[in-house]
Amino acid sequence: ETGDPRPCTGAHCPGSRSSRPPRHFSATAHIVPSQQYMYPASPRAAPEARPAAQPPPRARLRAHEGPPARCADVDCGAPVKQFQLTNDTRDCRGIECRLPPRIRPKHRAKPCAGDGCVSLPEESVSSAAAGSQFPPVHLSDRAAQFLGEFPELGYPSPELGGAPLGVQLTCDIKPENEVPSEDALILHLQLAKGQETLVEALRAQQVVIRDLQQKLVDQQEALLSQQKQILEQQRRMYEQMDVVKAQYGLLSDTFKQVSFQGLQGELQSYFETHLAGLQSQARSHLQKSYAVQKMDADSKVMDAIGEAHFPQPVLGCPSPCQREEYCHFQRDPPQCEKCTMCPPGFFLISQCSPTADTMCQDRDECLELPNVCGERVKCLNTPGFRCLGVSDREATMGLCGHDYFYNQEMQECQACSDCDGEPVSVPCTAASDTVCGTSSETRLSRSWAADAAAPPARTSGAHIFPGLQLNIRGKQVTDLLSNEAGRVTFLQHGLVWLDHNFAIKHSCRNFLQVGMRLNGSQEDEGWDLSGVRIEQPDGKYFQGVSVSSGVEVEPNHTFTLLLRSPNQHCNQSKDLHVYDVSAPTFSLFWLSHDTGAVAMTAQMTLLAHYQTSYRPTFRMTSVSDPYMIVLNHDNRGVRFTESGVVKFVLQQALYSMGHTCVREGFSLIAYTNRNGTGREETQAFKTGVNYRDTSITLSGAVGVESGDTLSFEIASPSQCNIRYFGDSTGISVLSLIWIPSAVSSALTATVSRAGLPSGAVRNKPLLFRQISSDSPQVHLARSGEPNSRKNFVFHEPGTANVALNLKLIHSCNIVKLTLQQVGGPAGQAGPVAQQVSGYMPEGSQWASIGLRASFQVQNGTAVYVTLDCIRGRVNQITHEGGTNISILW
Repeated sequence: ETGDPRPCTGAHCPGSRSSRPPRHFSATAHIVPSQQYMYPASPRAAPEARPAAQPPPRARLRAHEGPPARCADVDCGAPVKQFQLTNDTRDCRGIECRLPPRIRPKHRAKPCAGDGCVSLPEESVSSAAAGSQFPPVHLSDRAAQFLGEFPELGYPSPELGGAPLGVQLTCDIKPENEVPSEDALILHLQLAKGQETLVEALRAQQVVIRDLQQKLVDQQEALLSQQKQILEQQRRMYEQMDVVKAQYGLLSDTFKQVSFQGLQGELQSYFETHLAGLQSQARSHLQKSYAVQKMDADSKVMDAIGEAHFPQPVLGCPSPCQREEYCHFQRDPPQCEKCTMCPPGFFLISQCSPTADTMCQDRDECLELPNVCGERVKCLNTPGFRCLGVSDREATMGLCGHDYFYNQEMQECQACSDCDGEPVSVPCTAASDTVCGTSSETRLSRSWAADAAAPPARTSGAHIFPGLQLNIRGKQVTDLLSNEAGRVTFLQHGLVWLDHNFAIKHSCRNFLQVGMRLNGSQEDEGWDLSGVRIEQPDGKYFQGVSVSSGVEVEPNHTFTLLLRSPNQHCNQSKDLHVYDVSAPTFSLFWLSHDTGAVAMTAQMTLLAHYQTSYRPTFRMTSVSDPYMIVLNHDNRGVRFTESGVVKFVLQQALYSMGHTCVREGFSLIAYTNRNGTGREETQAFKTGVNYRDTSITLSGAVGVESGDTLSFEIASPSQCNIRYFGDSTGISVLSLIWIPSAVSSALTATVSRAGLPSGAVRNKPLLFRQISSDSPQVHLARSGEPNSRKNFVFHEPGTANVALNLKLIHSCNIVKLTLQQVGGPAGQAGPVAQQVSGYMPEGSQWASIGLRASFQVQNGTAVYVTLDCIRGRVNQITHEGGTNISILW
């Protein structure tokens, strides 16, 4: 214990405690925690910890397995002390014990003298020295010493009362039962607690990040609202700027007129004074030369007047001007030019003469039409006229009125051009002017559109019992037809499909009937093509109806629209109120015989009462080709010999009794039968009436194959008594035109389930879902394309016809359904057709509205449908039966 290097002899030497031969054991170094670390306040910790730092006798390392050769005593069983590897600090002195072993001064062995000293061989000494430099427990010693240097990680320093850190070498016979040290467990617990603290800190940071994100979203929403307010303020500022510009233009025009009037007065006074001077000079010359002979006096006067006061004689045109030409003297030399025609919106002041051009004056539409812009919108007179504060979209919807279109470049309404006898290639629309000249397109199909309105009531007792002719106001003159006095006269052979959208509110004692009539000549009474009944709702709301027909025409055939009453208790001025829509209400689709189309007309026969369903029976009245179209064996269907596209309309008159009829209404369904299998093609809904006369109509286009049959069925609710009529007034009639598939195609679609408008709807487009197969001429825009599910796009020029039926629930005062066109001929855009309906009938669950129209299309022309609800809301639109659109190209 005192560090004496002399050999130990006696019974107390460590080698004498066991006389067993030495054995090899696996030595492992464990860091033994001192009692002072666990209980730093205990006074017994220091003395008990010191022997624990010494290695046990069994863990001592030997330089050789057997005892030294020179030793023969019992005491020679212990190895020499200087070769014992230990981490004890008894060999160090002072502050060097605080240093790590790698930099601690090495202990120099004292020289041994005496009999007890044993000298080892060089190999043994070298091996022992190597073992002292790189002992097997060197890493554990360094870890333990490193932990002892830092009190917060290891054991307290000796200056603080802690025990010195030692390394205990223990022998474990079974190495697989090693247990991690207590410090390792403590470190593991500390790491686990550190991980928990880190996780809690991360969670707290996540909460802070979420709060920051929420604040950022709130700030973005506030910024968006501020941007919207800024945009709204900019829009208002632009509107105010437009008003200021318009007022400035009006002021400048007024200033110019005032300046011109003042200048005109000054010029007039100047000319009057100079003319008076000339007259006085002429009189003085005549008086002075009176005494002279007449010839001399005349010559002198002529010389004086010609030389002194007037210029040389004016030269004329070298040759006389032709008719509708005048001599333009301002040219040098003068020459003949064509007389100017007054542009649209100007009226004639003086006719063209051989020496002067035509003089025109601008029309003041704001004075002639006081309410042309509405009651609250100011009108400004321009070469056309301008409604201040009205957006371009409202103007293109038909605000300019009849015979006017909206010029987007000038931002004003201008009068439609008159072709002056030339054929009209493209008629005037709400957003484009008339295009004159011969169309370069094929002459197989053409279209024509116009407005149709009731004539003004001349007297207070104008009854409409005999029939009131509706004026067709289309001034375009073409080589296809002419329009005079509200009548359309056809000039060519062909097949014609006619459509008319009509909206009226009446208080007549019975139903009204709007129909189409064709006369062979002026003296011929003609025949009724079709008709629709308008029931009597006591003038509560507007009713929109559509009437259609297909017929074969010849030159000099005259077509008229009639509005009739079954009795004389209907006054035009008191009981009728026709709604004036902003789009053409009448349109026709002309087909040449070169297409091979066939027209057919059939009459429905009168049958008995039916409770739930009714399949009409037909009686064919006319057909242009009996080989292509025939009736089947029971006369309830129409069979076609070859494939093609069929454009049809069925109108059926009926009388219903029962409140169930009013609540559930009627449905008219069209079926096609192919090889014994029936398929529903299209459907129309009609609100029912109780003890009233009404009618139901359905129009559409469908593709058929050879041998297919087209049939119809009227579905009515149970406990609803209905009587179906078949008469000669054109109501209960089936009209159709079959067109070969080589020159035609058809497409059918219904509204999409997603995106149906509801609530307060203002000019919102409808989205559709295509039902029929794709056509090379027209298709519905798909996903990924511009305006997907909204636009129907055409890929070839030609003529198109659209029939639309919409079934809905609403509380609107007025419902408007508008067919819009984009990218048409000459870039025209705007409404093609429009239909109006009013309140839903009392007690009815559903209402319906529909429109039909024909128009020209080009490659890239697109059409879409918009819905507008005025003073009310749209509650539901059905996407099943009753809502569909069919397009014929």
